[in-house]
Amino acid sequence: MFFKLLNNLFNNYYNTHKHMAEPTLIQVFGNNSTQDATDLIIKKSDLISTGLTPSANNTAESLLLAIILKFKAALTDEARDTNIDQSVAVVDGFSPAITTRNNTIYLRNTISVEVDRFLVGADTIDPDDY
Repeated sequence: MFFKLLNNLFNNYYNTHKHMAEPTLIQVFGNNSTQDATDLIIKKSDLISTGLTPSANNTAESLLLAIILKFKAALTDEARDTNIDQSVAVVDGFSPAITTRNNTIYLRNTISVEVDRFLVGADTIDPDDY
């Protein structure tokens, strides 16, 4: 009953406020990004703003981090708060921490990906729901 009431309250709010569109492919992945039924293309040149220096030998980790930082710039917590159609935000996690691995000290930064969806049935993360 509580979840039904909460869902009704959310639907009333949702239906009475102007809706912004879902974040676009270009907003999230960059000006040169494209997709079709089988491929998503992200140009390394669109990741320069994250600090990536495009080369033929970028590491998988550097590319992943550049993409996450690109998401962080586009999918902000503030944008999600003002756009009911945005369900994902990439935000700073915990303050940097010091960690030790194999007797070497490292600085550890954390970035969190937050995904919102209706409360009912939200116990699993399914990309098709966002």
